[in-house]
Amino acid sequence: MSVKQISVFLENKPGALCELTSVLAENNIDMRAFSVAEASDFGIARIIVDDVYKTTTVLREKGFVHSVSPVLAVALSDTPGGLNEILKSLSAEKVNVEYMYAFLGNTPGKAYMVFKVHEPVAAAAALSKHGIMPLDELNVE
Repeated sequence: MSVKQISVFLENKPGALCELTSVLAENNIDMRAFSVAEASDFGIARIIVDDVYKTTTVLREKGFVHSVSPVLAVALSDTPGGLNEILKSLSAEKVNVEYMYAFLGNTPGKAYMVFKVHEPVAAAAALSKHGIMPLDELNVE
């Protein structure tokens, strides 16, 4: 079980991020989750969208350098210690988290985490072993 994440490489300059979100908006692409990491000369926008194929097609047409990779997405309790329970399960199975980001949906009491791990299928199995079901999609309300 994994979700597809699109990483878009952007110049670290004013307006670059707005250019990306404008293209997504103009093409009616709905972002489910969004994160930006930066270095001195470039940034990486990591997005999860409602339609990966359409998004990658549009990005390619508009000249954006991007890649698609599997990530692990999990719904968790939006309470103190909710994230810790997920991390304890991953740690117990020796799964290393390369990076992660969070977002809230409209479901009261739920938060969502996206994890980049080396082997998402193995990590999903590790979580399932601990009673935590990873998500196939991020169709959150």
